[in-house]
Amino acid sequence: MTSSDLLIALRPLLAAEAAAEAYGTGVEPADLEQSVWVRLLERSRQAGPPAAPAAWLRAAVRTEGRLARRRALHEVPYGAAAPAGHRVAGTGGPAVERAADPSPGVEDRVLVAETCRAVRTAVARLPGRCPGLLAAMLSPKDPTYREVAGELGISQGSLGPTRSRCLGCLRRMLLAEVAAPELRGKER
Repeated sequence: MTSSDLLIALRPLLAAEAAAEAYGTGVEPADLEQSVWVRLLERSRQAGPPAAPAAWLRAAVRTEGRLARRRALHEVPYGAAAPAGHRVAGTGGPAVERAADPSPGVEDRVLVAETCRAVRTAVARLPGRCPGLLAAMLSPKDPTYREVAGELGISQGSLGPTRSRCLGCLRRMLLAEVAAPELRGKER
């Protein structure tokens, strides 16, 4: 069975599994589907297609769902500050208590600068169009998708999936550089 035949055969099953799993993960079913397709293509390139594609697909959907839930625990929405006493992970070390004082101390500014420097360095090392795309999307001018697409010369419809792949690559690069705190206990 060729890769395209496999994709065509598994599309309805993946859509159903992703729709069922997405409700519990807090992500869009299409994002979950895209993650599983990428995982399948990466696996096919390395080890060939799975022996039992349907079983592999179900397991991959569950795995991607668990990863999405885990990512959601560490992500803080843009512009939202954690309330006083809330534990915030990913601040350059173990989880720390956020103080009620809104003005950052010297240590906080150094940690933020160090984190920003690590992210800028990682973005510069991203492959292909990713550095330009992320720089354009994070521009202080806050451009629209149409403006970004025009600036980069790519279609507006491919910006979202490309951005998602670039951010996933960036996330993997940063996790490889900085040991992320693991969740304790089992996740079901």
